[in-house]
Amino acid sequence: MLHLRLIVPADLRDAVLARLDSVVGVTHVVLLPGSAVRPAGDLVLCDVAREAADEVLGDLRALGLRERGAIDVSEVGLTISAAADEAERAAPGEGADALVWEAVSDITREESTLTVVYLAFLTVATMLAACGAVLDSAILVVGAMAVGPEFGPIAGLCVALVQWRARPALRSLTALVAGFAVAMVLTVGFTLLMDALGLFTRAGFDSARPNTSFIWQPDAMSFVVAFLAGIVGLLSLTSAKAGALVGVAISVTTVPAAANAAVALAYGDYAQAWGSAVQLALNLAGIMLAGVLTLLVQQGAWRLVLGDRARRG
Repeated sequence: MLHLRLIVPADLRDAVLARLDSVVGVTHVVLLPGSAVRPAGDLVLCDVAREAADEVLGDLRALGLRERGAIDVSEVGLTISAAADEAERAAPGEGADALVWEAVSDITREESTLTVVYLAFLTVATMLAACGAVLDSAILVVGAMAVGPEFGPIAGLCVALVQWRARPALRSLTALVAGFAVAMVLTVGFTLLMDALGLFTRAGFDSARPNTSFIWQPDAMSFVVAFLAGIVGLLSLTSAKAGALVGVAISVTTVPAAANAAVALAYGDYAQAWGSAVQLALNLAGIMLAGVLTLLVQQGAWRLVLGDRARRG
């Protein structure tokens, strides 16, 4: 269940209550007249089954509640209520399959903005992966994968493409491209500093590195793994199962590829730099293609569920 807290202008009260009453899956409706101070209005509380949330939120937006009031949505951890059980049974489909676009867009908007914190995380992850590449340490490489925040803008771009929204797509693309560019440039400088300190060596980078050589030797499996990871990643966002994102992060070779390319550029090894760049491109393409297709399939499947409910009346 999702909990909605609504600030409703007095002239919209009847329309909002009527809409909440007409949608199956809505329960526990509470009205507190005149409780809201800024913006002024009534406070309306309700719980809604996840399966019906997208419809309800769309209707509330259409009534102008976003502009004139407020819509606050939060997850309900535990509800012990026969009315809630009945609302979930009446709502179409299953909650885990429901596609709540407002929630997905909100998550990806926050994670796909170019901020100082985002750049810091991506840069540190790339430097950590550079250490793993030079030292041939799979543990450091995996750690860098887990730290990297790059899936946020990738997911944001997928959502924006499916929804045909240009500004969010540009925002996500900017965060992705600019983020990797800044991280790689700083990692080149980091490599030169570590080399000057004697902590990195060209000989060590050129030597056989059986644990990390996959980073700059892409093959068809690189794309396949990225594609599968992209499916899981978008499913984890749309189903609110964020725990799966850790598995996605350590399955794809985006940050390690960028790091290896940066180290290779610092040492003038353009063959490794090119191989790493191809690896990075294959992983990004695989994740984005899988993400877009996953969202389209989910969208189509959910429309079929809603259409079937409408036919049954």
